[in-house]
Amino acid sequence: MKITILCENQAGHDNARVCLAEWGFSAFIEVHGVSILLDSGHTDVYMKNALNLGINLENTDFAVLSHHHWDHIGGFTRNNFPSGKRLIMHPDVKDKIAPEDAKKLEADFLITESSVPLEIAKNIFFLGEIPRTNSFETGTHKGAVMTDDSAIAVKTDKGAIVITGCSHSGICNICEYAKRVTGQNLYAVIGGFHLFSENMEVVESTVSYFKEEKIPQLYPMHCLDLPVLTRFYSEFGIKKLCAGDSLELQL
Repeated sequence: MKITILCENQAGHDNARVCLAEWGFSAFIEVHGVSILLDSGHTDVYMKNALNLGINLENTDFAVLSHHHWDHIGGFTRNNFPSGKRLIMHPDVKDKIAPEDAKKLEADFLITESSVPLEIAKNIFFLGEIPRTNSFETGTHKGAVMTDDSAIAVKTDKGAIVITGCSHSGICNICEYAKRVTGQNLYAVIGGFHLFSENMEVVESTVSYFKEEKIPQLYPMHCLDLPVLTRFYSEFGIKKLCAGDSLELQL
């Protein structure tokens, strides 16, 4: 399995000469013979970085949108796919974005909406709407319930791999649901965790959850501030992935 970060808040050292950064997230996932484009950042940066990294985005089998926020959906409204791609997202997304953006997506993509888990290819799941099952994650953003926030889960011989966009529904809620959907324990969790030092109680509860789960591979990025990244580094020895970086997991 290979995950290439096409958009992130920082550019990675290895490809800093050829990759741009912007606040946002996009990842190109290659697993089980399938290529998935998860999110698209804010602008066309993800396309420029893919080109400079030698990734042909026309080889994308599925595009997936984790939620409706501008720093994840914006690039999809600027895509240049010569052929329509299947775009998978929660049904609430189109009601939460500008009408012109909704029309652009409908014109450019073959849209599949699902609020329930959807197996988009063998052993690859779009999780749909995430149940709120713990007492410390609210699953809200600026006071609004984020019903459309979702993630991808992949079944492997080593356990489930979870790839998130921003985790507004709660990274631990997402992980618990991924375990239910896949029937596996967690092997890796990668993507935006949406944790900030202004609410360290949630951070510490999340750290405790990951310690109990004993997940071998943790890669938080995008929506965490420096104190939280430092906390995760001191506890788990994490490596933060940035734009242009790639992660290869042996399955």
